[in-house]
Amino acid sequence: MVKATVLNDTTTADPGKHGAKATSSTPGQTEVSLRVWDGDGLRTGIWEVTPGTFTSTREGIHEICQILSGSATITEADGNSFDVGPGSLFVTPVGWSGSWTVHETLRKMWVVQELPA
Repeated sequence: MVKATVLNDTTTADPGKHGAKATSSTPGQTEVSLRVWDGDGLRTGIWEVTPGTFTSTREGIHEICQILSGSATITEADGNSFDVGPGSLFVTPVGWSGSWTVHETLRKMWVVQELPA
């Protein structure tokens, strides 16, 4: 029998211990990711990051994001930017790159689709 995977409250669930944000240009910025499900090239979970600025790229994956709490400004490689906050839904497709400026600790739900190599 196949069973559902449930995380009852994504806004308050403990995602674990934060670690240094590898692509950050802000000293002390940290992140944590809690994987909720992984199967057949699709993964999902929650992710949290503290205020600061970091770069991001999507190599070999599409990512769908829903912001649960916090706020940020995301600037794409071409200079276009958009603000995100609770309720924002956006997609960063394979090949996307840009930077995030997190204004207050941000938490998102994410879904990643891996593309075949």
